[in-house]
Amino acid sequence: MQFRQQALSKLQSPEELDLPVRLARPQGVLALAVTLVVMAVASVWAVTGSLSSTLRVPGVLTHAQGSYVLQSPVTGQVTGVLAKEGQHLAANSPLLKVSTPQGDRYVRTVDAGRVTTLVARIGAVVTTGSDVATVEKTGTKDPLLAMLYVPADRAGTVPVGADVDLTVQSAPSQQYGTLHGRVQAVGRGAQSSQRVEAFLGDKELATQFTKDGPTVAVLVKLVASPSTKSGYAWSSKGGPPYALDSMTPASGAVHLAEQRPIDWLLP
Repeated sequence: MQFRQQALSKLQSPEELDLPVRLARPQGVLALAVTLVVMAVASVWAVTGSLSSTLRVPGVLTHAQGSYVLQSPVTGQVTGVLAKEGQHLAANSPLLKVSTPQGDRYVRTVDAGRVTTLVARIGAVVTTGSDVATVEKTGTKDPLLAMLYVPADRAGTVPVGADVDLTVQSAPSQQYGTLHGRVQAVGRGAQSSQRVEAFLGDKELATQFTKDGPTVAVLVKLVASPSTKSGYAWSSKGGPPYALDSMTPASGAVHLAEQRPIDWLLP
């Protein structure tokens, strides 16, 4: 009953029209001002600012012509290994000597290049068509490059000329920083594991790069620097104090093209 009497008394009392009305407290005015300033800054940034994103993908240091797997044309026992891993050989150079019922035969390179993997050893038995070595098709002075493998559904976002920061397995980034490069070319079509293997000459890497589906090859040209031991530019002052080898795994952070924020709001 007490609350009812108070309500009736309030209704019966005249309105106090002569008293000033307080629209907002000082704290409320300050909060409103801050909100308006933030909205204004956000509006200006949406028109004049830009967003950048980074795409991280796996890859490998290699040369432009790729590699090939050398197979034995004969069946027999290996009696001589005539080259070693890392050695550069001319085309048609003898790599293995194989003893067969018809006499000694030689396994020769198809194209000139560097022997990156040598499977066969003295005493091993090889059969016709078996893999005996991997040869990278390159000259002694060909520059290194990075080949990155981008998921097919993201390849369209990678522009030619984009900056790339490469983390090289043989040069810890905590100590030497990242290797600098730029996108030189983007493949036209998706590649299966078989196609990647045919270029790299490495089944394990090909399987790793395509484990989530077909990929598009992105060619990255390394930024040269005569002041470093490796011959390439790094985020650190000098980079590693040694040369880089091809077929070294690496991962690339591709800096995609900047985009205005307002584009995200428009239909």
